[in-house]
Amino acid sequence: MTDSDQIVDYPLPPVDAIEPPPEWEELRRQCPVAHVRLPSGDQAALLTRYDDVRQVLSDARFARTAEGAARVSAEGAGVFDRRRPGVPQSGDGHQRWRRMITKWFTAKRMAALRPSIEAMADQLVDEMVEHGHPADLKASLGFPLPVWVICELLGVPASDRERFSYWSDTFLNLNRYSAADMEAAQADFTAYMSGHVEAKRANPGTDLLSDLITGTDSAGERLSDEALVSTGMGLLIAGHETTTNMIGKMMAMLLADRDRWEQLLADPALVRTAVEETLRYDANAGFGMMRYVTEELELTDGILPAGTTAICSMASANRDERIFDDAGAMDLSRSPNVHLAFGAGPHSCIGQSLARTELRVVLEVLLRRLPTLALAVPAAELPLVEGLLVGGLREVRVIW
Repeated sequence: MTDSDQIVDYPLPPVDAIEPPPEWEELRRQCPVAHVRLPSGDQAALLTRYDDVRQVLSDARFARTAEGAARVSAEGAGVFDRRRPGVPQSGDGHQRWRRMITKWFTAKRMAALRPSIEAMADQLVDEMVEHGHPADLKASLGFPLPVWVICELLGVPASDRERFSYWSDTFLNLNRYSAADMEAAQADFTAYMSGHVEAKRANPGTDLLSDLITGTDSAGERLSDEALVSTGMGLLIAGHETTTNMIGKMMAMLLADRDRWEQLLADPALVRTAVEETLRYDANAGFGMMRYVTEELELTDGILPAGTTAICSMASANRDERIFDDAGAMDLSRSPNVHLAFGAGPHSCIGQSLARTELRVVLEVLLRRLPTLALAVPAAELPLVEGLLVGGLREVRVIW
């Protein structure tokens, strides 16, 4: 740990939709392993350099939470403060669980799913255009598209999307909801998904949950009902919340500088690298990922004692000048791009191939359908999401 006695309050306040907190660069340069105080009052270690973040995230020994880990919020009931019942958090059991799920997110499956995602994106753009501008791109496209996709995969009705959104927000609470709100939402969501698992067990379909119900892992073991419910809830939250936010942020970044949008219009083949660069460049990526260090760990920039809760700021790591040339500039053709937006190692994002597919489809459809698309207000005036662990924009007003 750093010898500095200074304790930084975390999370750091965002600047705006595009600009990173100035503290990132200062911490990377002077205090890459920093003492921070969380909203709960508990302390943790904040990692801001690329090599340190990648090392901790890649270490299979450490789970996101454990007995004795720092609590994020005073209520202590958020996504980082509770374990997922029935789902192993680390070790071989966790990897077997991941392998059961990741086969649903292969490149082959994503290619098969892509035409239906594109058709839905076109339909949503049609509806947005019909209602006229200015329009909220996040509400019109960024929210409904990922919800529809993950609901299709899980076999749950997309018509319940407003309930899913509320439940997701409570799980990702920082200081917006009370402990009572969070517990009530957790109970409602658990009951909902328990009923869905029971219905799928009685009448399996061709969706992911039905496959998990009827299948076994590599050790020949079936998932318990408790694990199935936890998995369904986790996928439903992760499958729409992060992509919804990223669609809004991606478009804000690309439209904030007209030259970027014109570059893509002139060369649509840049879509793939442009999506990766928006993931790297994202200055409102949220809280970061937590890991509970169960044994002493030597980093390039210090020692993490056993019992430390480490917060890995992937967004700061993605701006590390030691790794990325001209890290503070947005280069739509940057390749290779070894960003950590989806994490790294055994706990990296299971659905990253799906998220990439959705982001590329959205960008391709908007370039094709609305070449004159522009922000209705300056990027710095776009309202930020507040009170949640995820970064993002409340709305992205656009004209065309």
